[in-house]
Amino acid sequence: MRSLHALFKSRTSPAKTTSSKSTSLTKASSQNQIETHIIPLIHSSKTALQLHQIHTQILLHNLSSSSHITAQLISSSSLRKSIAYSLSIFNSYHPKNLYLFNALIRGLTDNYRYLDSIDHFILLLRSDIKPDHLTFSFVLKSIASLSLKGLARALHGMILRCGLEFDSFVRISMVDVYVKLEEVKLALKVFDESPQRFHEGSTLLWNVLINGCCKVGDMRKALELFEDMPLRNTASWNSLINGFFKIGDLEQAIEHFDRMPVKDVVSWTTMVNGFSQNGDHEKALSVFSRMLDEDVKPNDFTIVSALSACAKIGALEAGLRIHKYLKDNGFRLNRAVGNALVDMHAKCGNINSASQVFKEAKEKDIITWSVMIWGWAIHGHFEEAIQCFKQMMYAGIQPDEVVFLAALTACTHAGKIDLGLNLFNSMRLDYSIEPTMKHYALVVDLLGRAGRLNQALRFIQSMPLTPDFVVWGALFCACRAHKNIKLAELASQKLLELEPKHPGSYVFLSNAYAAVGRWEDVERVRVLMQNRGIEKDPGWSYIEAEGQVHSFVAGDQVHKDAKDIYLKLEEIVAVAKEQGYTPGTEWVLHNIEEEEKEDALGSHSEKLALAYGLIRTSPHITIRIVKNLRVCGDCHSLMKYASKMSGREIVLRDIKRFHHFKDGVCSCRDYW
Repeated sequence: MRSLHALFKSRTSPAKTTSSKSTSLTKASSQNQIETHIIPLIHSSKTALQLHQIHTQILLHNLSSSSHITAQLISSSSLRKSIAYSLSIFNSYHPKNLYLFNALIRGLTDNYRYLDSIDHFILLLRSDIKPDHLTFSFVLKSIASLSLKGLARALHGMILRCGLEFDSFVRISMVDVYVKLEEVKLALKVFDESPQRFHEGSTLLWNVLINGCCKVGDMRKALELFEDMPLRNTASWNSLINGFFKIGDLEQAIEHFDRMPVKDVVSWTTMVNGFSQNGDHEKALSVFSRMLDEDVKPNDFTIVSALSACAKIGALEAGLRIHKYLKDNGFRLNRAVGNALVDMHAKCGNINSASQVFKEAKEKDIITWSVMIWGWAIHGHFEEAIQCFKQMMYAGIQPDEVVFLAALTACTHAGKIDLGLNLFNSMRLDYSIEPTMKHYALVVDLLGRAGRLNQALRFIQSMPLTPDFVVWGALFCACRAHKNIKLAELASQKLLELEPKHPGSYVFLSNAYAAVGRWEDVERVRVLMQNRGIEKDPGWSYIEAEGQVHSFVAGDQVHKDAKDIYLKLEEIVAVAKEQGYTPGTEWVLHNIEEEEKEDALGSHSEKLALAYGLIRTSPHITIRIVKNLRVCGDCHSLMKYASKMSGREIVLRDIKRFHHFKDGVCSCRDYW
């Protein structure tokens, strides 16, 4: 832009001589030449400042009368998110025409100003300007984003009156809007009325409709359309595969992926994310590894999906390999990738590495801070969690409801009742954030863990929301821990009223009765479960060893090393008993002989994972286990003895928090 003025002067100087007869032609030619030179200049600008400089020169040289130039200025400003500048240019131009309206309506839509986009469409109509195929396409996108079904139908009628219903651009937009509004029948009707649907260039129209059927779970129709397509592209396959994952049909997803003639990065990402979303995180990581082996470079979303899978099952080794891949291949640590890395390290038990990534991240948003605070909280680092919360405030970022959940979790695990209650009250009083059911449940948990059961009950009774299963469950767990059977029975009754088919309601009550030896009541609850066909959720645990993730369920006998695992577990228990360990048979629900109870305890999934880890990992390696349920007291006790006997750190993540066992002591200080 150094010689911008000279450039404009040379390109806009009038011809030295013109005859009177050719004046009008010369002016028109000159206007075309000006537009030919200036419009590329507008598009070549790299920043908003450069665009403003060009606009200034246009005004200085009296070139602003060209609606084509003005429309390009509006479009370029919109692309640079300077929507206020686009509006000022639009408002200063008179008389307005279709070019200007289209440029502005598109810019407003692309900048998520959907209501403004619709308002300016109405202004266009009031200005007696007839919309064209572009106008309708831009406005339909805004209507879909706002879920305005009635307005979509009204616009459809207007398109018919304008005679644009057979325009391919408009027809694709109509199908797309009905798909996004989940009006698939109307989308199919528009599609069926499309005369060009069997032409070779109609692939986009088919893809939009297939994607709509997948969105609402109608895979039968999606597959029928897919098979009827005159020409498929990679996007067609990707949409169908994603649809199968959404309904949990992993076999069909795999089959169609294997049949794909050409796979792109989106195809692989769909597979990684699809398996992870369906709970098969091991398969998600396997597909990601295969993707790299085939030299397909992942995008940010692939990386985030793979890191999420690592976080879910505690696959730290796989997560570290992905982290190294990012460094070696020059990936930028943007917000999405940075947040996923912090989350992966924290949930895989590597909280110090999570903190290091957090410090290195140059782009931090509210999600970044909440992930880090939550990481400190679930690892039992109360001081660090609250310090991070304060640093976020000093950085000028206002906490949201998720951040408060993280901070309350830190208080709950540390028993900081007063601070927790102050934070809870601060939500509404200082930040106008209405607490959700999750916040109330955390406060009940906070009070219950500390033994303030009556206060917790009064808190529940004073809630403005109707307490749900989680709230009463938090009270029940506290009642069981403090052996308050009377209050436990009340909480259990509430649980059964709320969700009579939920196994947790029965298991909670059985546990409470078992803890105080009321075996007849235990059996009564168990029989009730059987009569109603309700089964307890199985416990499972993951452990990563030798580069592979291994899963165990309670009583697992199918693992290829099952015999060695049980022999190792017997050895651990025998040595632990010599050092003072006593099996916590009160954690077994049935009134059976003590020896049988010990056998039942010995099959808990986290113990099997522990034994396998001791067999298959080097003596200096930290053993990391992930469990889907809350660890029982007996397993917690044995882990402490095992850490002391083996001289190794054992990191166990259960559904509530992390337990770091080292030298016979747990990081939770037995407050869990």
